[in-house]
Amino acid sequence: MIKRVAQKKLIELSRYFPVVTVTGPRQSGKTTLVKMTFPNKDYVNLENPNIREMIMIDPEGFFQQYPDGAILDEVQKLPQLFSYIQTMVDKFKVNGLFILTGSNQFEFMQRIGQSMAGRTAILKLLPFSYQEIYNTSVIPIHKLLFTGFYPRLHDQHIPIEDFFIAYVNTYIERDVRMIANVHNLTLFQNFLKVCAARTGSILNKTAISNEVGVSSKTVEEWLSILEASFLIYRMPPYFKNFNKRIIKSPKLYFLDVGLAAFLLGIQHADQLINHPLRGEIFESYVISELLKYIYNAGKRSNLYFFRESNQTEVDVLLDTAFSPVPVEIKSSATLNQSQFKNLNLFRKISTDFVHAGLVLGTDIERTFNDTIIRGYNRVPELYEILVKDNNFSEKKLARPEGLEPSTL
Repeated sequence: MIKRVAQKKLIELSRYFPVVTVTGPRQSGKTTLVKMTFPNKDYVNLENPNIREMIMIDPEGFFQQYPDGAILDEVQKLPQLFSYIQTMVDKFKVNGLFILTGSNQFEFMQRIGQSMAGRTAILKLLPFSYQEIYNTSVIPIHKLLFTGFYPRLHDQHIPIEDFFIAYVNTYIERDVRMIANVHNLTLFQNFLKVCAARTGSILNKTAISNEVGVSSKTVEEWLSILEASFLIYRMPPYFKNFNKRIIKSPKLYFLDVGLAAFLLGIQHADQLINHPLRGEIFESYVISELLKYIYNAGKRSNLYFFRESNQTEVDVLLDTAFSPVPVEIKSSATLNQSQFKNLNLFRKISTDFVHAGLVLGTDIERTFNDTIIRGYNRVPELYEILVKDNNFSEKKLARPEGLEPSTL
């Protein structure tokens, strides 16, 4: 069984909060994580309709069975439980009493905020990261992008197409019907495919509306469904402190590249070698890896992008304590001067950061001038260096040890 990086943070949070809520997309490994982390805790699966019926008839009697707390799985199925959980944690004042899991952020997350403010920590769990599966081994990029990172694909070796057909059908038939009043599920599935074709791009709701044949209001509602289900991420633009004409629409990313590839109709990994959207899918992979690293540490995203209306654009800005740090993402396996163009342009706007970053589609570990370069298999390492580097109070006095410039 693959050990999850988030386990360390989950244990830590359980020492400080009476309730810890683990949320994330379906099939991201939430149940496995909490059961593996707390093997001695009683486990209750709220997917079971008989258990839900029993709880609704006698909620107090149900909780009397678990004076030492329990793992409550898929708690969004019964959000009225939160008021009872609140009563128990206030009564016993024991940390780590309940571990909750849930697969979406709609009424579920709203109820948590209302009922247990200050009583629960929330940990977001996305599918496996590259390091969790492969460590730093070099895996062909086209295979990586085609497969994606959902745990069951790697644990049980389910054929990729079979897995995603079942995943999409289950998501639409169960979750979409449950969390939103979507009548035309075929139209919604087409909307999913249209969004997949725009992963890694500036979000244009009008264009999506025209292509799908629904109103812009409906597009926003459906995007919110995908976002709350952890299928997509809308990365905001960075426009603080710049008197520029900055694009203010977010960028759209699918959080699992395997799902995006499936929705695009890609049937073989080899099709991704020269696919016209290879660059955008690769960028989506890197953004997802950054988010996994951030979420596994229990932190909020500090990822933005930067784009002026006419010239400078940067794929990612890491918002740190001192300044935004620019990072470029290139799927190419070859390092060349053109990849530094946007980083050099951004240096004319902001000079407060120590090093910029560059992610390439190859196994590389180099520093060129003031840019730290890492391969796609070392994304967390690059993030760690850049954030630590830029938050160091003496950052302008000396270059961090081991990061001497090299020649291209």
